[in-house]
Amino acid sequence: MARLAQTADLSDLQKEILSTVRGFVDKEILPNVSELEHADEYPEQIVAGMAEMGLFGLTIPEEFGGLGESLLTYALVVEQIARGWMSVSGVINTHFIVAYLLMQHGTDEQKQRLLPKMATGEVRGAFSMSEPDVGSDVAAIKTRATADGDGFRLNGQKMWLTNGARSAVVATLVKDELGADSVYRNMTTFLIEKEPGFGETRPGLRIPGKLEKMGYKGVETTEMILDDVAVAAEDILGGPDKRGQGFYQMMDGIEVGRVNVAARGCGISIRAFELAIDYAQQRKAFGKKIAEHQAIAFKLAEMATKVEAAHLLMVNAARLKDAGQRNDVEAGMAKLLASEYCAEVTQESFRIHGGYGYSKEYEIERLMREAPFLLIGEGTSEIQKTIISRGLLKEYRA
Repeated sequence: MARLAQTADLSDLQKEILSTVRGFVDKEILPNVSELEHADEYPEQIVAGMAEMGLFGLTIPEEFGGLGESLLTYALVVEQIARGWMSVSGVINTHFIVAYLLMQHGTDEQKQRLLPKMATGEVRGAFSMSEPDVGSDVAAIKTRATADGDGFRLNGQKMWLTNGARSAVVATLVKDELGADSVYRNMTTFLIEKEPGFGETRPGLRIPGKLEKMGYKGVETTEMILDDVAVAAEDILGGPDKRGQGFYQMMDGIEVGRVNVAARGCGISIRAFELAIDYAQQRKAFGKKIAEHQAIAFKLAEMATKVEAAHLLMVNAARLKDAGQRNDVEAGMAKLLASEYCAEVTQESFRIHGGYGYSKEYEIERLMREAPFLLIGEGTSEIQKTIISRGLLKEYRA
């Protein structure tokens, strides 16, 4: 194992899982990623391999057929997978958030029905908050649930669904007509079940084609159109009694999602550093390897320090959540630092590669297109700073 991004006090099982995943990344992902990514091709065999290893059920309790591992284990697995290809980590990330929401907030019936199939990957999950005109301002969503007898009708348009086509259940946040005094208590999360695929996958529910993106290729990102979709009260996450609790449920999911995005940033940074330090010891300029030039050596030192700092913040945020403690500030810090450092480390690696970094034959070209996504995924850097500062002002109230 390399020196950077090591984690203290892991169990033998955690070490075994990480060793297995790292081997899978080195043998199955890295040799194939360039061809798949440039073709924007879904990594069917890689995803099948992850399912075989049990990664879709990594955090799902054993009673439901999962491995029952911690958020820390999951984050470290994501770090390794993102080191190979960030898109592959995206396949399990939204799935993981939906599984987490079910474990924390679902009814016994919802857990018994969905979690065993989610643990095997037979049922994939997607997570939907954003809309075409709404980014970080969740309170401004327009998709609505209208009461219809014993159930509801959903109407609206959702945006940026990772796994939008291949998912069979979508945790979807909508405006509800409860008349509460706060907009945040007028939101409900529905578990919308559908057939995997594009087009109309349930009466009134349509998944258009893939959205074309600069990076984050292979995995599909879609819209979801809801046109008078009939759902039951039992489809509310946690059951009818949890109507109006959707915003708070989703924020719980986003909190663990931010740890995941931090882990993805760490994974890309690790790979960018590996590529840079390897290339710097091969490329010669002015009669010696460029790693022997102080300008490059200092870059490598700064990159490694950023990799280590981001990893430690990510691990701390995951361990706090696993201990049952509030980690909104720490998760925000981890996501902020890991995503910003990821962009910086990747760019420095690109510069070390010189003109070759601009060539599609070199892996760093792909990382340069993937890193910017982390600056906006699960909340922009500005949103993280807002969360962090609010938490600090409460803690250090004058």
